[in-house]
Amino acid sequence: MDNFTHSLAGWALGQTGLKMKSRKGLAALILGANLPDIDVFFGWVPWEPLATHRGFTHGLVGGIVLLPALLAALLWCVDRWQCARGVTFRSGLPFHLPWLILLCYLGALTHPLLDLQTTYAVQLLSPFSTIWFHTDTLFIIDAVIWTVLPFAIWLSRRRERHGGAWRRPAIIGLLAVCAYIGCNGIISLAARRALMAHIGQRPEAVYAGEEPVLFWRRNLVWRQDGMIGQARYDPLTSLHAISHVQPLRRDLMQEPLVRQAIAVTPSLRPFLRWSTMPIVTIERQGCRASVSFADARFLPPPGQAGGLRRAGPFAQAPVILPLRGPFCP
Repeated sequence: MDNFTHSLAGWALGQTGLKMKSRKGLAALILGANLPDIDVFFGWVPWEPLATHRGFTHGLVGGIVLLPALLAALLWCVDRWQCARGVTFRSGLPFHLPWLILLCYLGALTHPLLDLQTTYAVQLLSPFSTIWFHTDTLFIIDAVIWTVLPFAIWLSRRRERHGGAWRRPAIIGLLAVCAYIGCNGIISLAARRALMAHIGQRPEAVYAGEEPVLFWRRNLVWRQDGMIGQARYDPLTSLHAISHVQPLRRDLMQEPLVRQAIAVTPSLRPFLRWSTMPIVTIERQGCRASVSFADARFLPPPGQAGGLRRAGPFAQAPVILPLRGPFCP
């Protein structure tokens, strides 16, 4: 999910009353909810679990055990420094270290849980395993969450300023989001079952990506025996059948030219560590070949033109390779 959504999750939790448990409680929740994304600054490190976005810092060890403890220590040091300088705290709340630690852990827990809902997936078992987990229940920037949680937070803060029951709107907003995620999970499960009924087997990997705004629709992408398939699912059209089924296409990952392109292009390594559905196109012209990499999860939905040229921001720059031939230097 985007960091605005992560911040909303932490803020909404604070408005349920948790921010009153300790001074800097709201900061612990919001910062904790964003902290695992610190891995975007470590793509250069040689340790692959940390260099992989949504890897170590989003897993059970790094994201849920280690990072919240570091955040709690940092907030404690900041508070001690402020007290030594005689800072007056507007909230008037006491500093309660056990509660602050708990809030850091709670905020951090929301991050992999939300990222788990998207087709971008997370490596929950990193660094012990590179398996990617996903539930396909939310679009990366979800319009429903962007509507429900800001309204719940605004209403909660408004009531807080006027002395009303300010915790209730945040609680209702969070419960509504949980119910929304649950409903989307049921739709994604139905989409996968419809796909397996159509192809007659369980694919090696399958994603049921949610469409933006039209959250009930699913763009299905699957891989089987080096082939990539695409289809759509709309429960408003049929609960048990998929539509717009595209012809299977080879991912070409085992082609000699593709292996050569990977070997001579170190900048492809971060993409290949993260991509669970890599797909390639090869264009030959004269004595050169253009090898283009993309992730099939982000291909245009069936029925839209564009192919790999419109594979979203994760399409890689083509790798140009020389070809051998009687007329090639």
